[in-house]
Amino acid sequence: MAENRHKALGLSDETVLQMYETMLLARKIDERMWLLNRAGKIPFVISCQGQEAAQVGAAFALDRTKDYVLPYYRDMGVVLTFGMTPKELMLSAFAKAEDPNSGGRQMPGHFGKKKNRIVTGSSPVTTQVPHAVGIALAAKMEKKDFIAFVTFGEGSSNQGDFHEGANFAGVHKLPVIFMCENNKYAISVPISKQLACEKVSDRAIGYGMPGYTVDGNDPLEVYKVVKEAADRARRGEGPTLIETVTYRLTSHSSDDDQRAYRSEEELAEARAKDPIISFAKYLKEVGVLTDELEKEIHDRVMKQVDEATDYAERAPYAEPEDALKYVYAEK
Repeated sequence: MAENRHKALGLSDETVLQMYETMLLARKIDERMWLLNRAGKIPFVISCQGQEAAQVGAAFALDRTKDYVLPYYRDMGVVLTFGMTPKELMLSAFAKAEDPNSGGRQMPGHFGKKKNRIVTGSSPVTTQVPHAVGIALAAKMEKKDFIAFVTFGEGSSNQGDFHEGANFAGVHKLPVIFMCENNKYAISVPISKQLACEKVSDRAIGYGMPGYTVDGNDPLEVYKVVKEAADRARRGEGPTLIETVTYRLTSHSSDDDQRAYRSEEELAEARAKDPIISFAKYLKEVGVLTDELEKEIHDRVMKQVDEATDYAERAPYAEPEDALKYVYAEK
């Protein structure tokens, strides 16, 4: 039997099966959204496919009862782990009134759910980074036991918001984890044309924090490094920069055509490293997942996706005047 890596991390068989099911759920919701988009039923998809291991592995390493997450637009695995439901994600995709993210007023991928401490983002990339640093500053000032966890793509790591946020967090030793999901492309721009340094994590030393680069296709490796960063933050030792090297398996969004900038050979090589397939393989090798259990999980996931789709498609749209809700003070 293969080496049992999850037990060494203190993870039970039940927990790693939950991780696998959450990864699969994110993938199947995403795949359904693409079908709905191509059928003309929803306007836009920005995909998590290929990045589920990094998202779920990281989110499972946090305390879901008190930590704050500031996800970027691909982070379906993070928000599912923190309590958002398939139905809520579908309501967002269909822009329906019940959508908890924004009442159908924001684009999909702008996650926000106050009671689960999922902090809403906005369309300009990287704005979530200084927000996360502000939340971490509040934790330190008020002496409260929570940390802020923020994600972004490697393209965002070149934005001023990232550098200012990381510098401030380093100076003030704030309890915040910066996690870059490096999927190799900022829309169509490859990483070779984005960074002069070898790794995003090389930048950590300039801000006085540790930096780590890990395999983003391995949820257990991501779990380990995020758990260590979280423990460090809770001890008052400050921020950490983590780079998870992964790959997006779809076009940048439903409005993009990846054939213009990457080859089918490159995509085929990435699909061969699909984190859902490789994690299922590991779970079978250590005797946690059987073919029968895999089918049971798949069927349960697809039932949730089908029910979420049907519900969201039938749900009412918001009233036109709701566009003004929460924008202006009401007398």
